[in-house]
Amino acid sequence: MTLLAGPGQSAKHARPSGRLRGLWEASPLTYVALIVAVALSLFPIYWMIVVATRSNDVVSAVPPPLVPGGDGGENVGRLFDNPDAYFAQGLLNSAIASTVVTVSTVFFASLAGFAFAKLRFKGKNALLLIIIATMMIPVQMGIIPLYMIMVELGWQNRLQAVIVPFLVTGFGVFMMRQYASQAIPDELIEAARVDGCSTFGIYWRVVLPALRPAAGVLGLLTFMQTWNEFMWPLAVLAPDNPTVQLSINNLANAYFDDYTLMFAGTTVAVLPLLVVFIVFGRQIIGGIMEGAVKA
Repeated sequence: MTLLAGPGQSAKHARPSGRLRGLWEASPLTYVALIVAVALSLFPIYWMIVVATRSNDVVSAVPPPLVPGGDGGENVGRLFDNPDAYFAQGLLNSAIASTVVTVSTVFFASLAGFAFAKLRFKGKNALLLIIIATMMIPVQMGIIPLYMIMVELGWQNRLQAVIVPFLVTGFGVFMMRQYASQAIPDELIEAARVDGCSTFGIYWRVVLPALRPAAGVLGLLTFMQTWNEFMWPLAVLAPDNPTVQLSINNLANAYFDDYTLMFAGTTVAVLPLLVVFIVFGRQIIGGIMEGAVKA
């Protein structure tokens, strides 16, 4: 890197040349574009909150109000009292399913990723190809045979039908395998083995802490996907035992469109995702940036 030192400046405090300085100094137009992009991304969420805190009149009002109203508490109360939505049950079911699937996916995917990246065994490449091939099959193609399996097991309208088929994913295994192959030196594995660690001990004490950034990213993606899943719960669960997405769908099947009720339900359903991102956001962003640097 070429640095230009001014009079009285040491090389340590030298300023970068004009060409290099332009690589990391953003122009005002960049800030304007970023502000516009953020505003366009956040406005639908803000408008959802505005409608959720007002009456149905605002939906067709011209010009529409841009400030939240005072009906938010009443709308949320009507939401949980609605006899067709079973909204509290939907929130509980989604929380249980998303948490169990996320923990299971991170554990099994990291364990399998470690095995594919650092262990030697027969058929490793063939098994990895099979796992990658499962990512190419559309989910819709497996709904009918998976539903038949649930019927044979007697799991219709039971929460395990939403949880068990998704305890591990091919994408998670492939992601953790790629990260483990770059983030964990072979010398570290050999040193742990010399110290007397078993294979699972190496995974638990050495590999899993090193995979924490990638595990955070995988956990967030899995939680969001499970929380927002609609098609499979619709096929296997009854209306009186829904997930949160089915509860919102039940609100839309009423005799008239109560938009404030649907927007209130959507707002409440989004809150857990925001909480998860706020709690784990720093680790998740750090994992993404670390993966970008390694790449």
